[in-house]
Amino acid sequence: MFTGIIEEVGVVKGISRTGTGALLKIKAEKVHSDAKIGDSICVNGSCLSVTEISGNILSFDVIPETLKRTTSANLKINDLVNLERSMKADARIGGHFLTGHVDYKGSIADMSRKSDGAGYKISLPKEYAGFVVEKGSVGLDGVSLTVASVTKEDFTVYLIPQTLKSTTFSAKKKGDFINVETDIIGKYVAKDKTKASDFKDILKEYGYMQ
Repeated sequence: MFTGIIEEVGVVKGISRTGTGALLKIKAEKVHSDAKIGDSICVNGSCLSVTEISGNILSFDVIPETLKRTTSANLKINDLVNLERSMKADARIGGHFLTGHVDYKGSIADMSRKSDGAGYKISLPKEYAGFVVEKGSVGLDGVSLTVASVTKEDFTVYLIPQTLKSTTFSAKKKGDFINVETDIIGKYVAKDKTKASDFKDILKEYGYMQ
């Protein structure tokens, strides 16, 4: 599990296709310090396992499903990626729960930059529309963000200057693709709603309402 609070921006130092997917090598200045083989690292929102450590270079095997569902297949040498180590049970959770299991690749439909931050409008496929709600949480390239507004085709988030500075968002352009992980709580609520007529019925079922 992750929190969506990015620890650092890493640099892609190698990516090559293999018979079972791809081998990704990333240079890190912080997250490699206590990394071990098998550890989970969130790379642009995708949970990957460390397969090799050479100094401050971490290697990851990327399976075909991850290449298909995320932007990993489009990474190039010297591209920047958001990195976060898995959360500790005794640590404060500054963002929200992220699994590192990307739902889809969204496109930046529009964006605006101001002195007090930036706004990004992200495409929203119909099959995921029920998992994104206004004032709810969403993970974009591994960054925990709050949804400002939602339409049938897209949703909008806003980033403060600090988030722009400490993540890869400062380099994003209109038309770029981004990894989207919808809120895990919303997924479970949506699943339960198939058994109940509405949210009130769910609350009644679990004893929260009379």
